[in-house]
Amino acid sequence: MDSNYNNYNNYNNYNYNYPPAAPPEEKGMSIASMVLGICGTLAWCLPILGYPVTIVGLVLGILGIKKGGRGMAIAGIIMCSITLALTLGNSILGAILGIIGSTL
Repeated sequence: MDSNYNNYNNYNNYNYNYPPAAPPEEKGMSIASMVLGICGTLAWCLPILGYPVTIVGLVLGILGIKKGGRGMAIAGIIMCSITLALTLGNSILGAILGIIGSTL
């Protein structure tokens, strides 16, 4: 009877090794990129504010894709790209109007 009892214990003493839990996503950069993209929709009117806001937003969005919050990072990158194009267009238009205005 002791041998059966020992065999029973050998079968029930399994060492279960579970994989470690995945680390939580760090979404801070992705959220910051999206917020800067939203703020860039107002900042593009003044190129001196538009460029830093959108460039920082793009950098944070690109870094945010790697860390976590992929959807928010992509949304931030798209919004920052659009506002960067608007800021660039506003700068070019301002330079052209400045040149034309100074010659009149």
